[in-house]
Amino acid sequence: MTKTIDVADIQNDLAGILSLLAEGAEIILTSNDKPLARLVPIETSTTQRVAGLHEGMAWTSDDFAEPLPDEFWMENS
Repeated sequence: MTKTIDVADIQNDLAGILSLLAEGAEIILTSNDKPLARLVPIETSTTQRVAGLHEGMAWTSDDFAEPLPDEFWMENS
């Protein structure tokens, strides 16, 4: 659902606008019938993340925290 609201009406009905967003509506803010901005609800995941689910899928080399050699920083000419 998309609703168009003039910016002059925002302060008068901020709670209503936020309620519409919470219900999943998209709001188009206009001024003098010209679109200015689009407000969309934030999509949140309803599934819980599981720590360690992909354990062992990535690795870090033993020298990860070591400084890079000077040759890395020098331009190859």
